[in-house]
Amino acid sequence: MVNDLFRKIKMLREKNNFSQGYMARELKMSRPTYVQIEQGGRELTITEAKKLAAIFSISFEDFLAGKALQYKVIIEQKKKIKKVTGPEIRIIMAQSNVEKFKEVLLYILEKVGARPNIGETAIYKLLYFIDFDYYEKFEEQLIGAKYIKNHFGPTPIEFKKIADQMMKKGEIEKVKSKHFQYEQKKYLPRRPADLKILSAQEIQHIDDVLNRLSWKNAKELSEYSHSDTPWRVHKMGEEISYETVFYRDDDHSIRNYDDEL
Repeated sequence: MVNDLFRKIKMLREKNNFSQGYMARELKMSRPTYVQIEQGGRELTITEAKKLAAIFSISFEDFLAGKALQYKVIIEQKKKIKKVTGPEIRIIMAQSNVEKFKEVLLYILEKVGARPNIGETAIYKLLYFIDFDYYEKFEEQLIGAKYIKNHFGPTPIEFKKIADQMMKKGEIEKVKSKHFQYEQKKYLPRRPADLKILSAQEIQHIDDVLNRLSWKNAKELSEYSHSDTPWRVHKMGEEISYETVFYRDDDHSIRNYDDEL
């Protein structure tokens, strides 16, 4: 059972594309010490086990039981597919939302993607604030992506599948770089964004979010998202409800409720 847990740690690390060095830094230990954990040569403390569960975005109980919540993203075609709950949760995204997601992502990459602070994690947070700020301000969805709470902050579940599609079509390119001493995944646009599917109001909103937040690095964006009510009120691995934006504090709310009284 113990050996199964250590094998699970390695599997989860590789699935999330985390390096052993990254894991060691997060656990505040040397890399050789972390390697001992994966090899079953060193026991975990309770504090370390809880930290690992948070890094992998699963509950402490599920981590100890060797479980991990699986999401399967399905692009909606002609036939409707029912949402399934259980070990695997199916996320259905309409093709219209996928097209919007693609163009918003390309627009972000055109505007700020070349900045050294904008890697994959920072893009996740910019998409989150674009979506959730718009919902708070206008009470309707812009992209309508689904986000889960994880160690780094809100993460769009659909991102990987859509980004993979875009790379296959030559619309974006993924590259690896370094920001300070850390490895960074970056995306470069290979075609301009087609803004015909976005309204002037939506484009203005995206510009406002980028002007306000795109100068922050991944750590600063993660910390800012961690203090936002939608992230705080959910458990690790849970889907974040858009409705929670209406309970934001003054540091995160972008709607002037006083004008509505």
